[in-house]
Amino acid sequence: MTEPIIETTGLTREFKVRDGLKRRTVLAVDDLTLRIEPGEAVGYIGANGAGKSTTIKMLTGILVPTQGSVTTCGLRPVQDRRRLARQVGVVFGQRSQLWWDLPVRESFRILAAIHDLSAAAEKERTDELVERLEMAEFLGTPVRQLSLGQRMRAEMAAALLHSPRLVILDEPTIGLDVLSKQRLREFLVAERRTHGTTLLLTTHDMGDVERLCDRILVIDRGRLAYDGDLPGLSRTVGAERVLVVDLAESIEDLTGIPGTRHLGSEGHGLRQRLAFDAEATTAARVLASVSERAEVLDLTVEEPDIEDVVRRIYAARR
Repeated sequence: MTEPIIETTGLTREFKVRDGLKRRTVLAVDDLTLRIEPGEAVGYIGANGAGKSTTIKMLTGILVPTQGSVTTCGLRPVQDRRRLARQVGVVFGQRSQLWWDLPVRESFRILAAIHDLSAAAEKERTDELVERLEMAEFLGTPVRQLSLGQRMRAEMAAALLHSPRLVILDEPTIGLDVLSKQRLREFLVAERRTHGTTLLLTTHDMGDVERLCDRILVIDRGRLAYDGDLPGLSRTVGAERVLVVDLAESIEDLTGIPGTRHLGSEGHGLRQRLAFDAEATTAARVLASVSERAEVLDLTVEEPDIEDVVRRIYAARR
């Protein structure tokens, strides 16, 4: 069995907070046990205050666990923090590791020196990242003059310059436009395919999760509420898929289709939406039943909204 990139057993972190004149204990992370293998892309999601950031700080050695054990890249995060820094890259969507007044190129050179990269290794890796992230046009521009999209590409390159085994992404696409998000997502998919990089992603953008992750961890009040894939997450709470059909003629609402709920109609019945449970029936069966009552010109199948699925998990645990 290969050594895991991340392994925790009973990981717990408590904080003492003042409540009026008294102090009380808050469990930020509660008995977290998980294992992440090399090359996985894992989405670590949950509401604000669920314990995501606290977990990341323990994985990287910034916080000491109250109880339990943790290894990251085979190292103890607190005791081996300097060695671990050479194995891990971190991207915070709202914080920068670049030098604000220096050109992007100079920030890369400083980071390469920090990580003890040889001149040849620095040039090869920088050239690769500049090409794949399309940064040539602004390499000589001071960071403070970059657009948000340009800066996030530079932040991604800075985190990956030393070819880390593990990349932790904390809201990497926050505030970006659609094109910039797509560019970063495509890059991360290619990076993982080329270098076998392990990704741990925390985000509120479910588009990131759907496009980048093949495993989902949901944390609720410091405890692991779900560990599996996206389809399994939807099945856990009975989330429904939606068949949207465009019809040749206006007809009455398509109620009574086996295994479906009619959600609504548009254009006097020309477009209709039917929800169905993928465990009980299939889109093909629903379409066949619809076709018996009307001519279908076009169709789409909408997957469950992941944020809604997560809300349902929280509601079921309350």
